[in-house]
Amino acid sequence: MFNGIIILASASLLINFDYLKEEMALIIISRKSNQKIWLEALKMVEPDLDIRIYPDDKDSKEVEFALAWHPPLGVFKNYPNLKVIASTGAGVDHIIKDSDIPENVAITRVVDDRLTRDMTSYLIAQVLNHLRNITEYRILQEKQLWVPKPYMNESKIRIGIMGMGELGQDAATKFIQLGFKVHGWVRTDKKIAGVQLFIGKDAFPEFLNQSDILICLLPLTKTTGNILNKKTFSQLPKGAYIINVARGEHLVDNDLVEAIDSGHLSGACLDVFREEPLPKDHIFWQHSKILITPHIASVTCWETVAPQILDNYHRMQKGKKLLHLVSKSAGY
Repeated sequence: MFNGIIILASASLLINFDYLKEEMALIIISRKSNQKIWLEALKMVEPDLDIRIYPDDKDSKEVEFALAWHPPLGVFKNYPNLKVIASTGAGVDHIIKDSDIPENVAITRVVDDRLTRDMTSYLIAQVLNHLRNITEYRILQEKQLWVPKPYMNESKIRIGIMGMGELGQDAATKFIQLGFKVHGWVRTDKKIAGVQLFIGKDAFPEFLNQSDILICLLPLTKTTGNILNKKTFSQLPKGAYIINVARGEHLVDNDLVEAIDSGHLSGACLDVFREEPLPKDHIFWQHSKILITPHIASVTCWETVAPQILDNYHRMQKGKKLLHLVSKSAGY
């Protein structure tokens, strides 16, 4: 047995791991562009760990832990001794949708302070961009037009956040500090200082009626898919603005365009889409009141997350409780 202390200098973190004699392999099942980066980040923490990359892995029976992002459907049934699937991000819908995952295989997700801060920063930037007409001024600049526009004050804006997990709670707290009125929509009750919560399906219409800016941070589940639809938009105040940073499958694209073109919604900021990259012929590209960003609101930092992944790997090895365990039935 080897007891060691490993220092990850780039993340200024100190991890103390108690290794077992016989460790099984960890496999990375991810997009090719990310595989090498994840391998290097994990090896920086534990150089001697047996890490393999799909599909160029050896004996699948030796794999107990998988690090995954948008894995091929059905891939996990090839690993008979698999115990844990760790998402490389906060979302797990890309894993849970695989019906071939055995019941005894645990799924975990990333919870990272930097990921949370980045999301909140993005949301604040987009809300202020909307209120102060920044994108419109850029368009006017290109036309050499000097057109002062009235702007909205934070104290008069009601922000509704759909989903009050780590990301939603942090965003709500920061928006309150900036002077916004904030309320949230949740599945089950919880206590968040300064935030009025609307709980469950029956409270959804009242929540929407009070949302001048609607932010979607929901996990993607069977009940939340297509939730940003015509009916939802019709219950928002006239002139409401939509920000979707959750999943593209939450939004019915044509319903959004119709609600904006009719004048009921003032516009939208979208960072996630049903198909990514967004197809060149998609209507969102040319719509003057829809701002799109290429899924960059909050991106996992490999260096800060690698120790968390490996902590769970060793917890699995020692039969300890895993961090950030996902409920398969709830979907998050």
